[in-house]
Amino acid sequence: MRLKFLAAGLLAILSFAQGVFAQGCALCYTSASALGQAGQRSLDYGILALLTPALVLFLGVMFLLYRRAVAATT
Repeated sequence: MRLKFLAAGLLAILSFAQGVFAQGCALCYTSASALGQAGQRSLDYGILALLTPALVLFLGVMFLLYRRAVAATT
């Protein structure tokens, strides 16, 4: 229980960091805002295309670890 509370507190602290919302880099923000509506949409799709495989791999590993933990307890 204490570990979960500590992890939640650490996550809350990290979410208030300046660079979390991707506005810390002035060059990135300026170039993204100068793209126009179609360019910004393309940038969003590119981010999703790069995020999807990493997220699928992460969730797959977590699922396998969960199954292994459940199998070890039975």
